[in-house]
Amino acid sequence: MYDKKQVYRRNGVQEYIVWQVFDRKIDWFSLQAGEYVPLHDRHGVVQSRVFPGLWLAIPSLLTGEMTKAIALLQLGLNSSDRAQFVELLSNRLS
Repeated sequence: MYDKKQVYRRNGVQEYIVWQVFDRKIDWFSLQAGEYVPLHDRHGVVQSRVFPGLWLAIPSLLTGEMTKAIALLQLGLNSSDRAQFVELLSNRLS
């Protein structure tokens, strides 16, 4: 959250996640106007702005409820936003 954050900013890393095990906390940061700001969750769910469909159920991850975490992740991976993103990437590679 300190030195690495500076390296990430310098290299233009758009988002990064910090899982603070001892504090039982997960922070997801997004680079906006040259500064990292926390992405706020909607009802315990944080969604990537860079990778559509990447959704994390923060409370489920923190409590080890992996079935719930994976179920939500799967919903995101099956979303229309992710499908459009994959299509866009595929078209760029063609």
